[in-house]
Amino acid sequence: MNRQESAVRPFVHSGSPARIVFGRGARDGVKEEVERLGARRAVVLSTPQQRESAELLADDMGALGVGVIDRATMHTPVEVTAKALVEIEQLGADCVVALGGGSTTGLGKAIAARTGLPQVAVPTTYAGSEVTPILGETDNGMKTTRRGPEILPETVVYDPALTDSLPISLSVASGLNAMAHAAEGVYARDGSPIFTLMALEGLAALRDALRELTIDPADHDARDRALYGAWLCGTVLGGVGMSVHHKLCHTVGGALDLPHAQTHAILLPHTIGFVEETEPTVLAPVADLFGGSAGGGLHDFAVELGAPLRLSELGVTPEQLDRVADLALDAPYWSPRPLERDSIRRLLQHAYDGTRPESAPHGGSA
Repeated sequence: MNRQESAVRPFVHSGSPARIVFGRGARDGVKEEVERLGARRAVVLSTPQQRESAELLADDMGALGVGVIDRATMHTPVEVTAKALVEIEQLGADCVVALGGGSTTGLGKAIAARTGLPQVAVPTTYAGSEVTPILGETDNGMKTTRRGPEILPETVVYDPALTDSLPISLSVASGLNAMAHAAEGVYARDGSPIFTLMALEGLAALRDALRELTIDPADHDARDRALYGAWLCGTVLGGVGMSVHHKLCHTVGGALDLPHAQTHAILLPHTIGFVEETEPTVLAPVADLFGGSAGGGLHDFAVELGAPLRLSELGVTPEQLDRVADLALDAPYWSPRPLERDSIRRLLQHAYDGTRPESAPHGGSA
C-alpha cells in the first residue's frame, strides 16, 4: 500500500499527565498520595449524602485531614463553588480530595481552577470526569465548559470496592455515561489511533461488566472491570474534543437541571445514531461491539440493562424541547454531521419518546 492509499489518517496524540492508582484497597493509600503532592492540609469534598464516608476518609488521613465540605451538587453551580471557596480559605487547605462521582469531582476541579490547589480524585461511580481537564459549570441555568491543565486532577485513586454498594440503576446510568465519552471519542476531530483503541477497549469492558452486574450487583470482578472501563472511557474524553453528544447533554442537563448520568444514558443511542447516518464507516467498530448499527445497538443494550430510555421519564416536556434545540445551536461544538435546528429537534423528540434509532446495519455481533 502506497502513501496515497494509507488507511491511517494523520494525527497528533497527547497523553494525560495524571497519576493513576488502581486496585482494591487503593483508598488506604490516599494519605500517601496527598503527601506525595507536598500537601499538609487536605480537605475532603463530597455531596451531603456521602458526608459520612468523607469524614471517615478525613479521619484516616490523620493530621493531614483538616475538614469536610459536603456542598457538591449536579452541574457544579458557580454559587456553590463560591461558598466552598470561603470554607477552603477558612480551613487553610492546601489540597482537595474529591470523594464521589462527577458532581464532587466537578467541585474539586472548580476549586482547583480558581486557586491552583492540587487535587486527588477518589471516584465512587463510573463518571470518568476525574481524568479529564474539562470543567462544566452552570450559572443561571446555562452550562458552559472550559478546558485547561489546571483543571486535571494530579492523582486519581481508583478503588473498585468503593463502587460495590452503587445501586444497580445508578451503576447502569453511570456506566452508559462513561461509554458516551468513548463512543464520541471514536469520531472526534482530534482523535488518534491510541484513543480509538482505548475507546473500544473501554466500551467492551463496560459492556460485559454491566451485563454481569445486572445479574449479580455484588460481582467484584465485574465491578473491577467496570471501573477499569470507566477509566479508559474518561481518558479518551480527556484527550479529544467533545462533539454533539456532550453539547446536547450539557444543554439539556444545565437548562432543565436533569440528572447528569441519566441524561447521558438516554441521549447516547440518539446522538451516536445521528452521527452514524453520515459517518457509518468511522462508527463501524462501535456497531460491531453492539450488533447491527452503533445507534440501534446501543439502544438495544440500554433496553437489555433496564436503563432509562426517555427524556419524558425525567420530567421533560415537549415544549422544553424547542428551547433546548435553540440553545444547542448557540456556540455549537464541532460535529462531523452539520447541526441544523430541525435535525436536532427531531433527535430530541426521539430521545423524548425513546424511539430506537434506525441506521444502516454494518454487520458484526455483540
